[in-house]
Amino acid sequence: MRFPEELLYSPTHEWVKVEGNMVTIGITDFAQREMGELTYVELPDVGEYVDAGQPFCVIESIKASEEICSPVSGTVVKVNESLLDNPEIVNKDPYGDGWLIVLEMSSPDELKGLLSAQAYVEMLKKEGRI
Repeated sequence: MRFPEELLYSPTHEWVKVEGNMVTIGITDFAQREMGELTYVELPDVGEYVDAGQPFCVIESIKASEEICSPVSGTVVKVNESLLDNPEIVNKDPYGDGWLIVLEMSSPDELKGLLSAQAYVEMLKKEGRI
């Protein structure tokens, strides 16, 4: 499993790439492996406001259906529409083409509550998940 150092991670298995006041959000390699082959992704609308800790999309796999929560608050400025027809892209490239949304952050201080790659891996080890 990969956990790129340049990203931040949430305890609920989302990753965040910070670029100024914009953040790209997706699910981690661990999360996509746990879910198995993805079959459906429901994304929010551009312009929708999401609060940190609240669900912003639904991902379904052959195993389960999961709500994905936003690690930070902000307004959706872009969604990965290619996932609507090809949700398996998340399985193939969770940190690249498998991104979910881009948000314009409303509270950048919320980033302080996220984990480094090392801290995320330590959390998974402590939980006995890797």
